[in-house]
Amino acid sequence: MFTGIVAELGEVVASEHRDGAARLTIRGCADDVSPGESIAVSGVCLTVTGVLGGTPRAFTADVTEQTLARSSLGALAPGAPVNLERAVRLADRLGGHLVQGHVDCTGTVLARSPARNWDRVRISVPGAIARYVVEKGSIAVDGVSLTVAALSEAEGWFEVCLIPETLRRTTLGAARPGDAVNLEADVIAKYVERLLRGEARNV
Repeated sequence: MFTGIVAELGEVVASEHRDGAARLTIRGCADDVSPGESIAVSGVCLTVTGVLGGTPRAFTADVTEQTLARSSLGALAPGAPVNLERAVRLADRLGGHLVQGHVDCTGTVLARSPARNWDRVRISVPGAIARYVVEKGSIAVDGVSLTVAALSEAEGWFEVCLIPETLRRTTLGAARPGDAVNLEADVIAKYVERLLRGEARNV
């Protein structure tokens, strides 16, 4: 489980594809990372399979065929920046919202409007996921916990405002129209929908 508060920017060192899956080597994250640990890479929960030496250290992680199909990780090339967040501990502050690292789909950056103190970014969202997006609610974009500033379910988009801190510390600072981003809707909305569906069947 994660909170959508990015710890640091990492960098893809290598991307190896074989038999529909991939193995990523990523430079970054804390020095005490160990095999078996979960790390969110641009919003995708991956398991560390190995740790490489160097400063800073690097780790490897395997990406399954399903994850490649639902996320933008398959398009990452060496040198690409990625958002990194280690799994939250029970004693940590929940600074963002509950993020599983289970990406629902990718969206596309449609427009970007710089303002004096923030950037307003419009992102496309498929209808199957749009129903979980609500104004003033939370959504994870490339693993970053953000508040929905505006949306149009009919037109299939939502907007977020990126403050200077987010622009500096995450990959969203460099995202441009046409770029793909990983989207994860609030899991609480999904559970509520499922429970209400079950109640309706029992009526």
